[in-house]
Amino acid sequence: MAEMASEWPSYIALFAARILNNVILLPIEAESQDTALRIFSTLNDRGLPLADADIFKSQFYKHFSIEGRKDEFVARWKVLEETANLIFKPTSGTPLDELFTRYMYYRRAKKGIRDTTTKSLRDFYSDSSYEILREDATLDDLESLLDFWKRVDAQEGFSERVARRLFVLNYAPNGMWAYLLSTWFLAKRNTKGELDDKELYDFLCYITGFIYAYSLERPGVNALRGPVYPALIDIVEGRKVDFSAHLFDRETITGRFRSYQFTNQRRFTRSMLVWWAYSDPKQPLMDLDTTLEIEHIYARKRNEVHPLSNRSNLEALGNKAMLEKRVNIRASDYQLTDKRKYYEGYVNDKGVEVSGTAVRELVEIARCGDFTESDIETRTEQIITTFVEWLGKLGLLRE
Repeated sequence: MAEMASEWPSYIALFAARILNNVILLPIEAESQDTALRIFSTLNDRGLPLADADIFKSQFYKHFSIEGRKDEFVARWKVLEETANLIFKPTSGTPLDELFTRYMYYRRAKKGIRDTTTKSLRDFYSDSSYEILREDATLDDLESLLDFWKRVDAQEGFSERVARRLFVLNYAPNGMWAYLLSTWFLAKRNTKGELDDKELYDFLCYITGFIYAYSLERPGVNALRGPVYPALIDIVEGRKVDFSAHLFDRETITGRFRSYQFTNQRRFTRSMLVWWAYSDPKQPLMDLDTTLEIEHIYARKRNEVHPLSNRSNLEALGNKAMLEKRVNIRASDYQLTDKRKYYEGYVNDKGVEVSGTAVRELVEIARCGDFTESDIETRTEQIITTFVEWLGKLGLLRE
């Protein structure tokens, strides 16, 4: 339009008249603002959908305008939006929608809501004429919560052991841990936005064990609502998170692990492999932006030439590990003796040093010289046994 106005200024009036003569405007009456927004979202199928955060922004703007602080709000919202865009990569909705979702679980808990039927984001915040968004503390909370997740994303401001737990949870079977942790932060933070290291570490271990085991027994994030929603209320009311009503039977959970098909497509496979890597206290902390892929230690190509006696062992948990994508591209089709230099790192023909993997166990395995079918079976059992024993230490097994 700006280009047209500068090149053909005399045509602008004609252009506007043509639009007015050819566009039909249909007024639609709605009983409420919520109804109007739903109608708009339904009809607006040719453009970008109206994000929930856009609605919330307008409510905030209205509130801060009444207080004579609209310029302050505009500046704060801009920072909030830009930061959220850098941190959150949701599969649906906008990054700001994700922030509001994490905050919603905290506010649900504050209200004592145990109902496992979760309202949509817009329905929750619009309750009582957007009462939550008319509180000055809400924007403060959102900024504080976003700053916390910014530190999680940057792996800054946490002890080494807490950072390791957070890395593992980034590969959790589902995203419920983020709602638990958001609620924990908002309820437990001090005036500087800091958390007690020991309490946080113990909490992260506990929810990791529970979420992983529960997801194995009852796949799907919706199944977790039953035990997690009361736990959120316990957090905000100052009680210890306790899943004692949902303990696991040792033999049953072990049996489920042994019968589970750890295919590459299942998220739980990655969850367990990352957990196993960091069960080694000497495993270095990797950056969260590291791209990890599933590596077959006994390679598929090798199996074509020297097939395993039990075909299922090729896809067994004990034959898999997480490996950086840059290494996996080169190492995937080789025998273990050939993989060693890629795991450890080497100097190429041009004299350039190529770094190896940060996954410590893979380097140790490669140095053993070979990885046989017996090693696969032994490692599978070791991973399962170690995890189940860890559940016992966390108090999550039924004695």
